[in-house]
Amino acid sequence: MKKIVYGLLIFLWSFTPVFAQIGGIEDSVNDISDTIRAVFPIILGVIFLVGFLFNAGHFFGENADLKRGITRVLVFVLIAGAVVGIFTYLIGIVV
Repeated sequence: MKKIVYGLLIFLWSFTPVFAQIGGIEDSVNDISDTIRAVFPIILGVIFLVGFLFNAGHFFGENADLKRGITRVLVFVLIAGAVVGIFTYLIGIVV
């Protein structure tokens, strides 16, 4: 009986470093994902601002075309929304 207990303890003790390595990887992934979650809204806001400024010429000025401006802004919003949705989905799966 003692041989079985000792064998089991040695077997379980041999896997301790594996669990420690997995824990270290999870911690680093969590740190990276927290950083990305904190920075992503700021980057998205800057992208929206730049996109609006590039399309603002269609709303104002001598050659103003409201239909083209609204269409381009809607396309931009749809693409940005798809990127946000994909990013949110991937972060939800990983962590």
